[in-house]
Amino acid sequence: MERLADQLVDLASTGIDVSDLGNGPRPGGLRRMDAAGGWFYFLVAPRDPLIITVRIVPPFDAL
Repeated sequence: MERLADQLVDLASTGIDVSDLGNGPRPGGLRRMDAAGGWFYFLVAPRDPLIITVRIVPPFDAL
C-alpha cells in the first residue's frame, strides 16, 4: 500500500494530474484504484501536494 501511494506522489511531482487516475464519478473526487487483488480509495487535495488514503480493502480471499 505504501509503495502504491509513493508512486502516486511521484507521478504528481512530475506534473501528472493524479485526480484523473483510478475509478470515480468525476475527476477530483474520491478515487478507487485496484491494488494486488484488492482496492484502495484516495482523495487528491487540489491545492496542496497531498494524497489522502481513505480506505484499504484487501483481497477477498485474505479476509
